[in-house]
Amino acid sequence: MSTDPLPVRARALWEGLASVPFPGTGGVRVAVSPRSQLCPPGWVGVVSLGGAAIVTVPDEDTAARARALADLPPEAVADVDAVRGVLPVARVLGPATPAYTSREEFRPVPPGSPTVHRLPSGHTDLRGLEEEAGEADAGEAGLEGATSPLFAVRAAGGVVAAAGYEVWQGRAAHIGVLTAPAWRGRGLARATGSAAAAHALAAGLLPQWRARIPASRRAAAALGFRELGVQLSVEPGPGRR
Repeated sequence: MSTDPLPVRARALWEGLASVPFPGTGGVRVAVSPRSQLCPPGWVGVVSLGGAAIVTVPDEDTAARARALADLPPEAVADVDAVRGVLPVARVLGPATPAYTSREEFRPVPPGSPTVHRLPSGHTDLRGLEEEAGEADAGEAGLEGATSPLFAVRAAGGVVAAAGYEVWQGRAAHIGVLTAPAWRGRGLARATGSAAAAHALAAGLLPQWRARIPASRRAAAALGFRELGVQLSVEPGPGRR
C-alpha cells in the first residue's frame, strides 16, 4: 500500500463514502451498499484510485448484472463505454476526476489580484451568479450546499465568481467553483478556489477538487492539486446484458 499521505487520505475518504473497502491486492470490488454515497440512491457508483476500484450497487439484482465489471481493469471500470458493455444504462453522471492537495503541495494564488471577498454561506448575491451561469453549471458547482464561507470576486455590480466547500465525512473539503460565462478565462476560478482550499487546509481538512471539463482541471493543477482517480455514477436501465 502507498505510504504517500495524499492517496492514503483520499482512499480512506472514498472507502467511508462507499461503506466498502478497496480490494487490498488491486482489481475491482463489486459490493451491495445501499447507503453508498458514491452516487444517488438506487444508482451504481464507481471510484477508481491507485490501481484498485470500488463499484457499489443498491441491491442483489443489480449486483448480479454488474459482476462482470469485476473482470475489467481498475482504470477501465469508470469508462462509460465499458460500463455500457456490461449494464443497460439510463443516465450517467461523470466521469469526473477527483484531485487533492496538501499543505506541502498547495500553490496558492497571491492575494489581491483579483480581490477575493469572504461572504457567508448561502449569501443572496450567489443567486445572480447561479442564474447567469445556468442550472447545469450551478448544480455541478453545488455552492448552495457549501458549509464553508463563500469566497467571491465582485464586478459589474454583482458576484461574477465564487467558490466554497462542503465537508465530507468530517475529513474532506469538497470544493465547488462557479464563474459567470462572460468572466471565464481570467483566472477567477483559480483565485476563488485558492481561497477555499487555503481555508480548508487551515481547518485541517483534505481539499478535494472534482472536475470534468479541461479548464477546471487545469485550474486545479495550477493550484497544486494532484489527480488521483476517476469517479462515475450510473443509473441502471431496464433489461439485462
